[in-house]
Amino acid sequence: MFKFLFKALALLFLTVAVITGILDITRSIADSTIIMTPLGQDWFNISPSTLNFSQAIIQRFVHPAIWDPGIQTLLQWPTWLITGILALLFALMGRSKKQKWQDQYGA
Repeated sequence: MFKFLFKALALLFLTVAVITGILDITRSIADSTIIMTPLGQDWFNISPSTLNFSQAIIQRFVHPAIWDPGIQTLLQWPTWLITGILALLFALMGRSKKQKWQDQYGA
């Protein structure tokens, strides 16, 4: 059950990574400069209220130091990089265990 969920999340994050990467590449070609859209900007463009809500929840109920140096730094990184890393992590969590050679061939 969880492996299927992890694989589905990996596919979702990989799709987002590819789409945002293609968008950054086309913007870079159009402007003749390298453009990498930060995750925070994309999140703000999609849903600014959830970004502000997340900040308030983490700073008030978890710890303010987690937001300011930690999550704020991640929000400045390119969207394709963060979603690609998440896709990789979920794919690793959802992978099947490799069967040992001895179990497979009966040695």
